[in-house]
Amino acid sequence: MKLLLIEDEVELAATIHRGLTQEGCKVTLATDGGTGLELARGMAFDFILLDVNLPDLSGFEVCAALRESGVTTPIIMVTARDEVADRIRGLKGGADDYLPKPFAFEELLARMDAVKRRMEPLHTNPVQADGSLTVGDLHFDPRTMTLTRAGSPVQLTVKEMGVLRLLMESPGTVISRSEILRAVWGIEDDPLTNIVEVYLSRLRRKLHALGPPVVENVRGFGYRLTA
Repeated sequence: MKLLLIEDEVELAATIHRGLTQEGCKVTLATDGGTGLELARGMAFDFILLDVNLPDLSGFEVCAALRESGVTTPIIMVTARDEVADRIRGLKGGADDYLPKPFAFEELLARMDAVKRRMEPLHTNPVQADGSLTVGDLHFDPRTMTLTRAGSPVQLTVKEMGVLRLLMESPGTVISRSEILRAVWGIEDDPLTNIVEVYLSRLRRKLHALGPPVVENVRGFGYRLTA
């Protein structure tokens, strides 16, 4: 599991880093909010552990900025601030859990497991008995080549439909630019064409006009569909 730890307390960061590494995680450390925000937007992580009191951007600001930009990676906020108002602010800002300091490392692992279990429905098989695909409020019927979001029809071109179908078949999984080119256009990766980026931009604009962002750009890796 790839994990991003955003924590400026050196000793605590080292302890968490060591413990998670021993659990088999690959941990990337950021010691300020700005760096953590850039890493979380540009790389694919399975989990983010986020301190609230950071030297530049607060954890609240980082969490809100990530959710606003469509990043759906599970976030556990770790902080010495245990006021009810702070916990509510963190959860309303998009955090999946809130763990006050000090805490036992075993409790952190238990909280991560609990969040992972809540996220599991995202990765269930999207294929319905009739062959249609359903992910969140998106429903695609390949027999009629129609797409709806929350019951509202979405008009897509054939290529846009091909891209979305590829993403819907593997929700939560990052699909690379090369994979999209091969599957939808039948060509190998060509660094001189931006056709994938153009079509994904159009697709995201149409889908996001009807609801929260669901197509995430994982910078440097590809795209994924979230529920």
